Amino acid sequence: MSHCNTVLSQIVRIFPRHEFQSLANKHHEGQKFRSFSRWSQFVAMLTAQLSARNSLRDVVDNLGVQGGKLYHLGVKAFSRATLARCNEKQPHTLYEELFKRLLGRCQGMAPRNKKFKLDSKVYLLDASLVELTLSLFPWAKYQKTKGAAKLHIGLDADGYLPAFVDLTRGNEHEINRARELELTKGSYVVFDRGYTDYRWYQELTEDGVFFVSRLKSNAIVTPGRKRRGRKSPGVVEDREIRLGKLSETFRLVTCLDKETDITYQFVTNALDIPAQTVADLYKERWQIELFFKWIKQNLRVKSFLGTSMNAVKTQLWIALCAYLVLSFLKFQSKIGASLQRMLRILQLNLFERRDLQELFSPRRRKISLCGSQLALI
Repeated sequence: MSHCNTVLSQIVRIFPRHEFQSLANKHHEGQKFRSFSRWSQFVAMLTAQLSARNSLRDVVDNLGVQGGKLYHLGVKAFSRATLARCNEKQPHTLYEELFKRLLGRCQGMAPRNKKFKLDSKVYLLDASLVELTLSLFPWAKYQKTKGAAKLHIGLDADGYLPAFVDLTRGNEHEINRARELELTKGSYVVFDRGYTDYRWYQELTEDGVFFVSRLKSNAIVTPGRKRRGRKSPGVVEDREIRLGKLSETFRLVTCLDKETDITYQFVTNALDIPAQTVADLYKERWQIELFFKWIKQNLRVKSFLGTSMNAVKTQLWIALCAYLVLSFLKFQSKIGASLQRMLRILQLNLFERRDLQELFSPRRRKISLCGSQLALI
C-alpha cells in the first residue's frame, strides 16, 4: 500500500504555501511572529470549520493531541491565547484575498448551469442576518437592544459559488452594497423586492446588465403595449411598462403558479428573452436561500471565536474558503455526492492517512470467481 499523508494535509495543499506566504507578508501588522505564523492560524481555523469545533480551546486541544501528524501540516504547537490574539489583531484581508484566488480556480472548474439557454453569467443576490449579542459585539448594533451582522452574497449560478461577499452591521441596507457590485456587461442579476430602487435599475440598464426581480405592490407603474408572441402555459401577461419617472422601457411578466394558485409579477429590463425564462430566472433565486441555510447549518458562521469585527470577518472568510474547498473537491472528482455528505466524510477522516480522491470514490474490491469457496461441486 502506498504511503499517504493525512487527509487534512492533502486538503491544505490546495493552497500553495509560497502564494500563501506572499499574501501573509503583504497582510501583516506589528512585530514578526516568533514561533506562530498566519499559516498556523489558517490551518487551525480551517480545521475548526471542517471538524465543527465550537471554541478556541476545542480547536487547540483537537490539534494538540495529533502529535506528529502536525509535522506534515507545517504547524507547530501553539496556545489558545496566541490564536485568539492573532484572530483579533491580524488583518482579515489576507483570507479575503485567499478566498478570491481559490474562487477563480473553482469558477474555472465549475459546470455550466444548463437550466437557461443563456450565454451570460447569472448572479443570485441576497443578504441574511446573523444575530449577535450586543454586549459582546458592540460594533454590531442593529436595534436598540439587539445586535446583528448582515452577510451579503452574490451567488454565481454556475456551480453555486459565492462570487460577491461582504459582511456589514445589521442595519446596513442591501441596496448600498448592491450599488458597489462590478457586474460584467451582458450578465444577469436576480434579486427580491428588498433591492427595489428605480435609480439602480436605470444604472444597471445603462451598464448593459440585465436584472430580474419581483414587482412591489405599491410600485409606480405606467402600462405600455402588450408584447406579441406565443405565451407559455403559466404566463398570464407580458407587457412593456415604465417605472416611476424613468424614461427607459421595462418589462412586466405576470405568471400563475398552478400548484399554489398564486400570481407573481416579475419586472426586468431583459426584453429579448422568453417570458418563461424570466420566471425561471427568479425561481432560481431559491438557490441562494438554500446556500444561506447550508452554511449556517454546516459551517461556523453563527457562533464566533472572537468578538472584534476583524475576528468575525476572519472566521467568515475562512468558512467560505472551506465551502470552496468542498466545491473544488466536488468539481475535481466529479462525484455526485452532496457537499453535506462530503463534509461528514471529511469530519470522520481529517487525521486519517487515506488517499483524498479514494475517500469519496472508494474502489470496489473485485471478487474472484476462481476461489475454492465459490467453486460449484
